[in-house]
Amino acid sequence: MADEDTPQIPDDAQGHAVPSEDAKEIAGSAEDAALEALQEAEEATVDVPPAAGEAEHAPAAQEQPQLHAEVEPPTAAQPEPEAEEWEEEAEPAPREKPSVPGAHLEVDIVPEGVDPLGRAEEYVDPYALEEDVEQDGEAGAGAGEEEEVLTEPISTAAIDLASGARYRATGKRKTAIARVTLRPGSGVYLINGRTLEEHFPRITLQRNIRQPLETVGYQERMDVVARLHGGGISAQAGALRHGVSRALLEADPNLRGELKRRGFLTRDSRAKERKKAGLKKARKRPQFSKR
Repeated sequence: MADEDTPQIPDDAQGHAVPSEDAKEIAGSAEDAALEALQEAEEATVDVPPAAGEAEHAPAAQEQPQLHAEVEPPTAAQPEPEAEEWEEEAEPAPREKPSVPGAHLEVDIVPEGVDPLGRAEEYVDPYALEEDVEQDGEAGAGAGEEEEVLTEPISTAAIDLASGARYRATGKRKTAIARVTLRPGSGVYLINGRTLEEHFPRITLQRNIRQPLETVGYQERMDVVARLHGGGISAQAGALRHGVSRALLEADPNLRGELKRRGFLTRDSRAKERKKAGLKKARKRPQFSKR
């Protein structure tokens, strides 16, 4: 009897709890309540109209994503066209070689007897006053007259040119010594048994030696015989000029003023300074080493 009263459990439901009919009704009512609540909420949102402000901003909010989607920011791989143009314009300039200072200057060869500074040309100041110009003109005329007087021969020279006349003197320059003898002749120079051109090949030295006799005006009426020793060629030329001048003073003492004014009787005292102890030369010192 007991087996007949017990409900029969299907084979598939063996091992599982079987819900009763009351439980099924309760679960169905709970699901229906949740669905009904969702439907009521949707109906409430549909029935309520949107506010005026919300209605204006709604389409803008919807369109804004589209604008952002259309405008794409430039990527690093694609440079802007303006940057490319700027790079093309800012090309580096070609490098130029530095100019050598003085390359544009030309070599000037000054002939002998010409002043390289052009001091013989007169300079006129365009901003000077008339009085200053007149004073400068007078001063320049006076200087020109003095130069002309110095270049002109001395007309007051009176030298006895007898056949046996001999006028001797000694001239010095640096370490050179010249013993000079003047005698009547035709203007021949005999120096240590040689002519003037052989002993002094430089034209400048020859002109300096001839100046005393040319100043007196006896360059073609007297011969010069000299013995030179010591010094170099330039020092010997200075000593010979000094000796000829002093010999002319022996021939005519009245020539002292003119010869002195022209600088022929002044003994040139310039000479090489003596060497000092501990130095290489007169003032040159050996190289200094601190350590």
